Amino acid sequence: MYTRITKREMQILESISRGNTINEIASELFLSPHTIITYRRNLLRKIDAKNGAELIRKAFERGLLYPNAVAS
Repeated sequence: MYTRITKREMQILESISRGNTINEIASELFLSPHTIITYRRNLLRKIDAKNGAELIRKAFERGLLYPNAVAS
């Protein structure tokens, strides 16, 4: 089952893949850390991942992330 990833979720996924912390992402996107945690939890559910490492791996496998996007 595939659930659509929103534009905001993609921003957060890319930021997570660059190694940014919850607080860094919140500051960058002008959101609260709690909101970022909620987005991360939703991403884990949508991608069917148990943790952050699996989230990033599955995002690469599904073509949601590309190496160049992570490096920038």
